[in-house]
Amino acid sequence: MADEPLVLGIETSCDETGVGIVRGHTLLADALASSVDQHARFGGVVPEVASRAHLEALVPTMQRALAEAKVTLADVDAIAVTSGPGLAGALLVGVAAAKGYALAAEKPIYGVNHLAAHVAVDTLEHGPLPEPAIAMLVSGGHSSLLLVDDLTSGVTPLGATIDDAAGEAFDKVARLLGLGFPGGPIIDRMAEEGDRRSIVFPRGLTAPKDLAAHRFDFSFSGLKTAVARWVEARERAGEPVPVADVSASFQEAVCDVLTAKAIDACRANGIRTLLIGGGVAANSRLRVLAGERAAEHGIEVRVPRPSLCTDNGAMVAALGSRLVAAGVAPSRLDLPADSSMPLTAVSVAG
Repeated sequence: MADEPLVLGIETSCDETGVGIVRGHTLLADALASSVDQHARFGGVVPEVASRAHLEALVPTMQRALAEAKVTLADVDAIAVTSGPGLAGALLVGVAAAKGYALAAEKPIYGVNHLAAHVAVDTLEHGPLPEPAIAMLVSGGHSSLLLVDDLTSGVTPLGATIDDAAGEAFDKVARLLGLGFPGGPIIDRMAEEGDRRSIVFPRGLTAPKDLAAHRFDFSFSGLKTAVARWVEARERAGEPVPVADVSASFQEAVCDVLTAKAIDACRANGIRTLLIGGGVAANSRLRVLAGERAAEHGIEVRVPRPSLCTDNGAMVAALGSRLVAAGVAPSRLDLPADSSMPLTAVSVAG
């Protein structure tokens, strides 16, 4: 509707340069430029390469977004930008650009939390998020369970990864198997040809003693090591490595733990809505298993379409729109880029 806030969002926390434009819960534009191909030969994201790519891509990406939405910078009501967490240099590019645009167009600026934005983006596809809800965010840098009472005022962390995040484990196992980077989509495709029951890999932090201290926390470092040892044993024995079966069995171990803990968090808090966001939320097996387990307990699962799960400007604009509509004060023009921004801070205070 025309009376809803028109918000432009800028995302540069890692290797995706995103500019999104949202009016209320309606997505008008989602322009994206990725530097993933520049990082592939290194087997992971190189911060300096990512920062340079953002510098080169931001202006043309901004132009594409404005053209797609058929608006000008003067038309927007506010500019939102990822202030953290993320790679420090990459964040600085986006924050500096947002400040420049806000100053030039005389628009308020909102520095927002990257992880909270992954929660907000679902509203562009499924409408307002029932609150309270449980959100599970799974990506290359984060695996978190959150209690969302009111997204505009803050979220309550229930658990997080204590070592490797789920996406990081996918990348490392894919590199071990010689599958390339990024690992998540490749392993997902390879797993379609394998038997997920062929190898029983460990499920981290699921033993009774671990659940007592880390009920909603995640650990994938041990799983990654177990896969490496299994592959090494096959190679020492001169036997071929069944890459598809290893991929499927590894993926099953990750998705088993993620979904079990997410459903447990919902039941423990009496909540019937589970939102899954972040890059790993695009994983096909995670979506299926979450749906099956949630249905057993009468829990609704909301997952954005895959293009909205990975980093993008639309999610930043979506959160900015929520903040504007709720009357939250904008950030100061000297807002920082905070690579370790805590989840308890949805936006940078004015």
